[in-house]
Amino acid sequence: MPATTPALLIGGEFRRHSAHEPIEVVNPCTEEVLWNTPAAGAQEVAESLEHARAALPAWSAVHGWDRAKVLRGIARAMEGRKGDLARALSLEIGRPIGQSEGEVLIAIEQFDWFAGEAERLFGETIPSRQGGRLAAVPEAVGIVAAFTAWNFPINLIARKIAPALAAGCPIICRPSEQTPCTSTIIAEACVEGGAPAGVVQMLHGPAEAVTPFLMEADEVRKISLTGSTRVGKLLLAEAAKTVKRTSMELGGHAPVVVCDDADVDTAAMLCAQFKFRNAGQVCIAPNRFYVHESLSDRFIEGMVMAARALVLGDSQDEATTMGPLTLASQRDRVEALCAETLGDGARCLTGGGRPAKRNKGFFFEPTVLTEVPDESRIMREEPFGPLAPIVTYRDLDDAIERANSTPYGLAAYGFTTSQSRAEALSRRLHAGMVGINTFMIAHAEAPFGGVDHSGMGREGGRQAIHDYLNVKLTHYVAS
Repeated sequence: MPATTPALLIGGEFRRHSAHEPIEVVNPCTEEVLWNTPAAGAQEVAESLEHARAALPAWSAVHGWDRAKVLRGIARAMEGRKGDLARALSLEIGRPIGQSEGEVLIAIEQFDWFAGEAERLFGETIPSRQGGRLAAVPEAVGIVAAFTAWNFPINLIARKIAPALAAGCPIICRPSEQTPCTSTIIAEACVEGGAPAGVVQMLHGPAEAVTPFLMEADEVRKISLTGSTRVGKLLLAEAAKTVKRTSMELGGHAPVVVCDDADVDTAAMLCAQFKFRNAGQVCIAPNRFYVHESLSDRFIEGMVMAARALVLGDSQDEATTMGPLTLASQRDRVEALCAETLGDGARCLTGGGRPAKRNKGFFFEPTVLTEVPDESRIMREEPFGPLAPIVTYRDLDDAIERANSTPYGLAAYGFTTSQSRAEALSRRLHAGMVGINTFMIAHAEAPFGGVDHSGMGREGGRQAIHDYLNVKLTHYVAS
């Protein structure tokens, strides 16, 4: 077990108790209670806002080079806590321990990347046609509120803390109630790395007890959410009341188009690997597989073999390659969606239910479905679980049209050996990110985000920091 227990971080102080009912966190592998988490409410939000207001003038005035030192200090502190972070994550969300440290490493990259962005945060001078000079100078947007989901609890919060600090903004985080220990260790790393009191604060608690008070606060000038499209719409409506800046990484439903010239064995192997990663609970997971009819038998065979080779088990067992769904409600939703899809006429080639030998935990078998009607809900809504619906196509234009048929546009993928087809897939698939012959589309140095109902704004890359900045223009004319 990690040495840390869940705590709030308010004004530089860790609090392991509060006046509110604590939140019980359950291990999704065993259904046993991991720990009880101190919960924040209106009073804790008010205190956090007071500390953030006090921290803003000094932190935003710190030179970018010195803010970078703090960001790198946080990165090094996280490196020193890799084991604790991986264990906490694995226990809280059920991801196999052997796969958990990878998320720690990519989160550390966020802090190192944005340290460099802080050092490169320059304005520009423009000669004025009316005489004098125009100076466009970036300034911190103000206090930031960040809301994150449970499926990638280290990287999601790092993507918000790192650019906020680089830009000179204090940030108040409300992570998922399911991942309080993971979030607390990140908060400890921020303090150890040199973040001043009030610059990073962590509020655990039910959304209804924390979020409304942050949303109604006029001094919160920017919000960043990773969550569902439904929640994103609610927060956008609330943000409009105080004209807050918003970044939204919302739901997706990523299609995969496998062309007739693809390396089908590699495509099937990669599709299975990434579909069932984290039990399918990945926002950019491949979800709908459109396979040319000439390759379908071989592709399906490869997916089925890969699914059957996965070892379901406790997240702390090194032999486990797929853990449970994180929440009982999500397991129940996936189970109902699978049954509904079969009722629509689909065939189940492997999986399709809870594993027979597991009486505890929120497990669901990796499942491959074929002959799925386009009108089935699974082809229109993100399953967020280990369900892989495969359909065939004859004409590439038809496949792309079907791939683009949902209101989502976070990620899309294609497999082909033709450069011209690769360019066409990149151009025609409607998404913020496209992977050709790969699912590796998340990088600290590149923009991450979607379009349409999948959200707005970008995390990562040189683009992300601009969502945390205002640009002030001054026209200087000699007197």
